[in-house]
Formats: sequence, structure tokens, C-alpha cells
Amino acid sequence: MWVYEKKLQYPAKVCKPDVKMAKYLIAQYGGPDGELAAALRYQTQRFVMPTGKAKAVLTDIATEELAHLEIIATLVFKLLKGVPVEILKREGLGEYYTEHDRGLFYADTTGMLWTAAYIQAKGDAIADLHEDMAAEEKARATYEHLINLTDDPSVKDTLRFLREREIVHFQRFGETLVQVREYMESKKFF
Repeated sequence: MWVYEKKLQYPAKVCKPDVKMAKYLIAQYGGPDGELAAALRYQTQRFVMPTGKAKAVLTDIATEELAHLEIIATLVFKLLKGVPVEILKREGLGEYYTEHDRGLFYADTTGMLWTAAYIQAKGDAIADLHEDMAAEEKARATYEHLINLTDDPSVKDTLRFLREREIVHFQRFGETLVQVREYMESKKFF
């Protein structure tokens, strides 16, 4: 079905460890507007789409969101690599370290565990596509906030790429919404 290349969709580079930035990035790993929630939302919603093209768009974007999840995980891992436990503790990741060491876990920046409540699937193609467009805008805004929180040019570069992909996804969902509406309003002859 897919060809998996063992490389990231976009390089995840960091100039130096940064515990605070790693903590902030966890929002896009396990937060309500993060990449996991997006991938699962679209994967679930695709089944009610009335056209093959709409199903394909949701499947493609869900798959890309999983690639973005991998990029975020790589950034967090690199930002925490080699950081002494005392610094993790001082920077507010002591509880996280206790449970997960430097491993990734689906939680937000406050430690709230990821929940399926983050995923909306109404079963109505029009409502779901509007939800998807809103989700992409929230993710774009989150990436802009994250860009403002770092001074690492490599991290900024990767976050800008991810932000731009959210804009593209918003546009694809908008195009799909138009196509689905046209399909639903067209006369069907049997």
C-alpha cells in the first residue's frame, strides 16, 4: 500500500539540547491539537466520506500526520539527549522522567495523558471536514507559538516546515469540502 523510506519526511536537526523546548514540543506529540490526534481523527473520519477522492485525501493526510509525529519525536529525543537528570528535574520534567525516562509518551506539556476525547468524528462528511479544517488551523497556530519559543535555527526550520504542511492540509480539506458538497448536491440517476 505504501513504500516506507527509512528517513524522516523533513530533517529534524537541533543545535544543542534544550529541555524547555523539548517540553513545549510534547504538545504536538500527545496534546489535543497534536499530530497523533490529527492522524487518528482523519483515519477514523475517512470511512463516512461519500467519494473515493475524499477518502483518499483523509487517508493521505492521516498518513502524513504520522510522519509528522515521527519528526516531533525525533526533535524531542535530540533535545533531551545527554541532558543530566538534575537539569530535567529543575526544568519541570522530573515527573515525566520518573515515568518515561527520556522516552516519548503521549501526554501534553502539562502531563495530561492523551485521550480519545481529542478525536472528533461526527459521521457527517460536511461537519467532519469543517472539524478537520479547524484542527489544521489550531495546529498551525501551535507551530507558530513553538517557533516563537525557540532560538535554535535548526528547530525553527523544522517547525516552519511542519507549519507549512498544516496550511497545505487546510487547503486540501477546503478543496475536499467543496467537492463533497458538489457531490451531495448533485442529482443521482438510477
